[in-house]
Amino acid sequence: ETLFPYIKDNVKEYLRAHWEEEECQRDVGLLRKQAQEDASLDGAVPIPVESGSGDEELERVIQAVVDNVHWQMALDRKTTALKQLQGHMWRAAYATGHVKGEVFEDVVPAIRKWREAGMKVYIYSSGSVEAQKLLFGYSTEGDILELFDGHFDTKIGPKVESESYRRIAASIGCATNNILFLTDVPREANAAEEADTHVAVVIRPGNAGLTDDEKSYYSLISSFTELFLPSST
Repeated sequence: ETLFPYIKDNVKEYLRAHWEEEECQRDVGLLRKQAQEDASLDGAVPIPVESGSGDEELERVIQAVVDNVHWQMALDRKTTALKQLQGHMWRAAYATGHVKGEVFEDVVPAIRKWREAGMKVYIYSSGSVEAQKLLFGYSTEGDILELFDGHFDTKIGPKVESESYRRIAASIGCATNNILFLTDVPREANAAEEADTHVAVVIRPGNAGLTDDEKSYYSLISSFTELFLPSST
């Protein structure tokens, strides 16, 4: 409700302000390449190459990038090109205080307690590792990155595929049945269970509802204080 509308509302202003910067040009180059790959898709928005013929043309190219970004976001695309631009825009927004990462009030005390008991805590999100670090580095609770032992995104694999959870376990040197995965998405919970990972489904305000079968099948929590985990020390 905050991060994605921020991109939509500010992408044109951001591109105008940063257009000459190398990072921005790399982002636009990736989006242009993605647009070429998407050329056959319904409603795809091409991004022309700038020929340097003045401000009017520059505005046309910027508008094409804006339209492309809006089109991808409307389809909930997860392309690397889109994620990279979004990550850079969010970094600027966090750094200037326009955006802060919100965490529920039970989260930080619970994680501190788990860590004191010798447990390790990792984030696995479809948002990029960079976006995760921004959210937790500029949170309403301050910089809480120290609470996490590592970060994973979809480079390790999609969250709805069981193999992703096996890869994470291998990466952190832990058996899957010694991991508890918290999620609000039943398809992710299914994938984690298939990999022999323990799962709890978290019910929070604004989350999608669960079916009666899902409610009866999964362990449900509405706060991290409801989790009683065995100490690993």
